[in-house]
Amino acid sequence: MDSLWHASVIVLVLLFIGGSDANPAARRHSQLDVNHKKQPLQTFRPYNIAHRGSNGEIPEETAAAYLRAIDEGTDFIETDILASEDGHLICFHDVTLDNTTDIASRTEFAGRKRTYEVQGVNMTGWFTVDFTLRELKSLRVKQRFSFRDQQYNGKYNILTFDEFILIALHADRVVGIYPEIKNPIFINQHVKWSGGKKFEDKFVETLLKYGYKGKYMSEDWLMKPLFIQSFAPTSLIYISNITNAPKLLLIDETTVPTQDTNQSYYEITSNGYLAFIRKYVIGIGPWKDTIIPPENNHLGPATDLVARAHALNLQVHPYTFRNENSYLHFNFHQDPYAEYEYWLREIGVDALFTDFTGSLHKYLEWTAPHQNKEKKCRGPPA
Repeated sequence: MDSLWHASVIVLVLLFIGGSDANPAARRHSQLDVNHKKQPLQTFRPYNIAHRGSNGEIPEETAAAYLRAIDEGTDFIETDILASEDGHLICFHDVTLDNTTDIASRTEFAGRKRTYEVQGVNMTGWFTVDFTLRELKSLRVKQRFSFRDQQYNGKYNILTFDEFILIALHADRVVGIYPEIKNPIFINQHVKWSGGKKFEDKFVETLLKYGYKGKYMSEDWLMKPLFIQSFAPTSLIYISNITNAPKLLLIDETTVPTQDTNQSYYEITSNGYLAFIRKYVIGIGPWKDTIIPPENNHLGPATDLVARAHALNLQVHPYTFRNENSYLHFNFHQDPYAEYEYWLREIGVDALFTDFTGSLHKYLEWTAPHQNKEKKCRGPPA
């Protein structure tokens, strides 16, 4: 496995010489039918979504994290999309660079620290929107969590959206992509594109450049599988006018309103709102603890959100599943496979976002190698 992974890294480096977002050579890749005659995406069982890559092992949203996830069997690689000062789309989770790069040690950027309002809260730090792509590429990424492996810190840089797409397209089988339109209000306030274009326009233009289009399960979609996600309902509605690719509305915890419409959790999970938003999305992506609220780190009674969503033919892709004991409720007895079992077979969700792609792939191979299992909803494990 390691030798295969290192070989993939070498191939990727060669691709990136001509595949940068800033390089016109990247357009040549959009003409290639790179998924022709590859092993197709599996669609008969719940999807394994590599949350920011295999970031339980390797720093998030890096080429190495995505390559590891592909080697480990993921169905989709997931990323967050932000923008640089000069309008390039990048793969990065936070609007600030503080938590997962070496920006604080870079003396040449000491004067770039700013305070901006983000989703109604003043934040201070080094923001992606104050750096050019070239400057962002000079930074090195580090592991977000101190309890995870630190040996890869400083080895990888920030990816462009184009580079992320090329990783999926040049995999040895069909691998889907699952990008998130991140903080669109903030990005549109601070980054301006020519011709009055918005963040959402540039996002969809990039997808179309590489041939990502088509309704869920269409021939186009199966060739280049894609889910678009956002916490901003207005962004999803806006892009519905320029692409028919499947979209999911992300749902935060119960105390957090939507970032663009200021609606409460209870408003956007009501039957009326779900019936409205299903005109634009094919599913929802809730934080898992809103589906089954915990009490003292034990699972409480499950809500009816999954059942109500399924009654409207909406998929449910909860986030985020992590193997560490600190993230596993006591009911699962320190066993991530027991957690997968409960959510996939008992609650019956349609996909999982996970930081540990390899373990979820093993579970799926052991339990559903050829066909879907019956989905039920019972009480939590004892």
